[in-house]
Amino acid sequence: MNLRDLEYLVALGDHGSFGRAAEACGVSQPTLSTQVKKLEAALGCALVERAGRTTRLTPAGEQIAGRARRMLGHGDAIRRIAEQARDPRAGSLRLGIFPTLAPYLLPHVVPGIREALPELNLLLVEERTPDLMRQLREGTLDAVVLAGPLTDPGLAVEPLFREDFLLAVPLDHPLAGQETVDPSVLGDESVLLLEDGHCLRDQALDVCRSSGAVEMDGFRATSLETLRHMVASGVGVTLMPRMAVDRPGGPGGVATVEFTAPAPHRDIVLAWHASSVQADLMPELAELLRSVPAPLATPA
Repeated sequence: MNLRDLEYLVALGDHGSFGRAAEACGVSQPTLSTQVKKLEAALGCALVERAGRTTRLTPAGEQIAGRARRMLGHGDAIRRIAEQARDPRAGSLRLGIFPTLAPYLLPHVVPGIREALPELNLLLVEERTPDLMRQLREGTLDAVVLAGPLTDPGLAVEPLFREDFLLAVPLDHPLAGQETVDPSVLGDESVLLLEDGHCLRDQALDVCRSSGAVEMDGFRATSLETLRHMVASGVGVTLMPRMAVDRPGGPGGVATVEFTAPAPHRDIVLAWHASSVQADLMPELAELLRSVPAPLATPA
């Protein structure tokens, strides 16, 4: 039994087929199948249920795969410690960012990160906040960019910047010509929000509660672009982060209006495990992530 064989078993559990697991591991399907059979022979028990096109792990296989994931994580951590010992600013760094920020922030900061840390292999992952937190806890991500506050024990948190929200309305809406509006105007509107799992939904709900606004029944968008299209078609209004508005092409088909101060906003932070082998690199990364041009964000 070796780590590579355990990796094959974990991949089978994750992907549910020999073909997809082999592709994920970068080997042929016969190679993966042969090695899994050898692992079963070495352990003396069945690890995989093979029924036609359906492949799943046996109860014993699930338990062994769970422990194997932790072993593989430890092995990866050992390699990363060695990489960091050779050069703290080299190696790989797996950074997670949530989807209502990633496509708007990354074009502003990635070139600067590449220039300042040319030996660092930056691997970017875009997922919703609950998935990012799970992957950070499991060790498959090294750091995450999230909307604060974060209170998880064991995490180190570095504030990055504040991003204001703007009101997005149809072009023919009575508020479209206003320079600024008070958040209380939301109390008279049908407010469109994202579906559950997006942190922007929770932030927008907080604004709605404080202004007496009510979410529109029967509609929850999967993305900011879907929200924009629905607003453009006159269904309702929504809140949009400034970076999603002030970009090439802008929020086509809608008008955006500033809120009066203090504007509703979200506080963006960088978080990582306090015990991470890359902890010394995080303050430098945080400074690079703050390099967003004004007035898109206000540095923390």
